[in-house]
Amino acid sequence: MTITHLVTHSGGFHADELLSSVILTRLFADAQLVRTRDKAWITPAEGRIIYDVGGQFDADARIFDHHQRPNPLREDGQPYSSFGLIWAQYGGDYLRAMDVPEHDIEAIHGSFDRGFVLPVDLVDNGAVNASEAGPLFSGLTLPVLLESLKPVFDDTEEGVEDRAFLAALSVARAFVEAQIKRKAAKYRAEAMVLAAIEAAGEGFILELPMGMPFRAGVEKAGADHLLFVVHPRGGDWTLTTIRVGNDTFEARADLPAAWAGLTDAALDAAAGVSGAKFCHNGRFIAVASTREAILQMAELAVVEAQANA
Repeated sequence: MTITHLVTHSGGFHADELLSSVILTRLFADAQLVRTRDKAWITPAEGRIIYDVGGQFDADARIFDHHQRPNPLREDGQPYSSFGLIWAQYGGDYLRAMDVPEHDIEAIHGSFDRGFVLPVDLVDNGAVNASEAGPLFSGLTLPVLLESLKPVFDDTEEGVEDRAFLAALSVARAFVEAQIKRKAAKYRAEAMVLAAIEAAGEGFILELPMGMPFRAGVEKAGADHLLFVVHPRGGDWTLTTIRVGNDTFEARADLPAAWAGLTDAALDAAAGVSGAKFCHNGRFIAVASTREAILQMAELAVVEAQANA
């Protein structure tokens, strides 16, 4: 069936129907977006998807509201907003439209649901309050930022709310697409890291073909023996440490203390490596001009780390 109309409510908008529109307008680019509360429009009909309005949830009839009682709930009892309902129904197709590989779709669908969709659902339903982010950040949550794009109270120009909705839609689309692209890239990186770990064998140094997220792959492989990572960056090469967790800067091993904060000739002399260019004072990254130089530095860092273990 051809979808000809995407129907949501008129008036002020919230993040849930705005983000739902991101998904639906990507999948049904030729459909007309209709913002209305007209009963004739918000009743299920051929070629129509209705969301965040209509007082029903029936995926087969393509109506996705959550304001009625009883309201639709996730398996764990947490409430859906229209965004969660639309994502559950159409998220997989959206990921395919974004060229996400089929073997990654289930994982990315779930990850995006937990980390992006669910918070929007909970805020929209009043299950959590943006103020829980703390006074410094409460105004910077995504739902609050998106809703700040609504017209101000005394802007009464004809059609202003619809124009604001369409302008906000492009902003919301940028956030959704960026998140999906980053998640897809993470899975591509993981595959490359796993291949590099296999090539490294029992060595302590992981060499990657470019900079990329690597810790998830290292943990997935159970490669606890790895201490450092090297990869090219522009015309240089970098040597980095491996953090022990997402929420800490503690590394499995630090770069040598004698290198901290040094550059060029001073670092070259301290490391005894021609081509050494920079070591951060925090001892988590160093740079050299060639692959040979960075591998020498990495080997020296491994020796010191083992001596200090």
